[in-house]
Parts: sequence; C-alpha cells; structure tokens
Amino acid sequence: MIDEVKKWVGAITEIGIALLALAIVASLLFGAQNMMGLGNVAGNIIALVKSFGDAGLAGLLSLFIVASIVTRRS
Repeated sequence: MIDEVKKWVGAITEIGIALLALAIVASLLFGAQNMMGLGNVAGNIIALVKSFGDAGLAGLLSLFIVASIVTRRS
C-alpha cells in the first residue's frame, strides 16, 4: 500500500518537474507574457532564487534541501 502511494507521488512529481521545465523553456522562447495562465514563470523562478539569497544561511539551507529533492528524482 505504501509502496503504491510512493510510486504515485513519484510519478506526479516527475510530471510536475517536466511541466515546469516546459513552462520555463516556453516562457524564455515566447517572452514573459502570461502564457496559458501560468504567469511569468522565468520571473517567478528568479524571484524565488533571490528570496533564497536574501534569507542568508536559512535560505542557503532551504535551497540545498530543494535541490537535493529535485536531483534525487532524476
């Protein structure tokens, strides 16, 4: 039962990461306009990275945790 839930969560996470990558590429190719209701994807990611940087050590630690989760999936 738990293994099945882990598989579903893993699959949903992989789909989400693939859609995010697609949205980033589309946003960079076609500009920062509101693409298909997604908003400014590249601008939002830049703001997220900036907020990690502004948070100091806690932001660096959070960035490391997020990066390790994302790289573990691939």
